[in-house]
Amino acid sequence: MKEFDENKAIKQMRSALPADVASIYDDDEFFNVLDMIWEYYEENGMLEIDMEEDDDADEDIVSDLTDYVTRMLRKDKGAKIDPQYVRALVEAELEYESSLEE
Repeated sequence: MKEFDENKAIKQMRSALPADVASIYDDDEFFNVLDMIWEYYEENGMLEIDMEEDDDADEDIVSDLTDYVTRMLRKDKGAKIDPQYVRALVEAELEYESSLEE
């Protein structure tokens, strides 16, 4: 398994958006979303080493993460990411995570 690289995750997330949209956000905005994803993992015990894989949870995790990140962005007065792009960012980050297992 490859090591997680935040910069590569950000690059994947940035590429999931139309170029004109991605260019209006700096890397800090993407890092903020990335932090929210990992915060969700931590709060839900998903960083446990002995966690069992559940293939049926794949779609649920996308929806759950999208909802969570959207809620957190609304609470973060300094956040600039438009909620309409959250799902694409979450999916891109999850794709990056999956690529580490190859």
